Amino acid sequence: MKKYDTIIFDLDGTLLNTLDDLTDSVNYVLSLYGYPNRKISEIKSFVGNGVSRLIELCVPNGKGNHKYEKCLADFRDYYSTNIQNKTDAYEGINELLKQLVKENYKIAIVSNKFDAAVKKLNQIYFGEYVKVAIGESENVSRKPAPDTVFKALEELDSAADRAVYVGDSEVDVKTAKNSGIVCIGVTWGFRDRDVLENEGSDYIIDKPEELLKVINFLEGD
Repeated sequence: MKKYDTIIFDLDGTLLNTLDDLTDSVNYVLSLYGYPNRKISEIKSFVGNGVSRLIELCVPNGKGNHKYEKCLADFRDYYSTNIQNKTDAYEGINELLKQLVKENYKIAIVSNKFDAAVKKLNQIYFGEYVKVAIGESENVSRKPAPDTVFKALEELDSAADRAVYVGDSEVDVKTAKNSGIVCIGVTWGFRDRDVLENEGSDYIIDKPEELLKVINFLEGD
């Protein structure tokens, strides 16, 4: 019997490279209101805390902008219908998920992206492998609160001491720590290795195929 049988993944920057579609959607909305566009490098640094925070960082004067709420609503509408123009899974991710399913691991996705978008993207790209996908909603506090992780564990009929968390950002490391589970940081996403190291990620991998090596190492502990 496996010591660890559950793997919880972040979505953006971990399983999917969503950066181009996020940037295009943000700039579409900014252009509607005559605001300056944002560079992809800026969007890369802004993502991770949900779309409300993303738009707050992108519009002039943030939440103090009287058009903030309208920009946020317009972003949600536009992004929802432009969610897969340029988005794709990172190299090696589908092969990894296929192998995890073959080895009977329980898999979930938890994200700070709004719940409808998380479920839609999961169905498009990973529906064959992942049955539980949870995003931000009114009923569940977003990461780094542990709520989405605990909800995923409940839906998977699993427990924190049997799970590992895989993500690319400081938010993910904090989420794992708040959930009391092992964190495996990935370097191919939206943050650099030093961010993961500074936050105290338990392990760091550079390629998807390295995940099972870490889990096998943990099994030997």
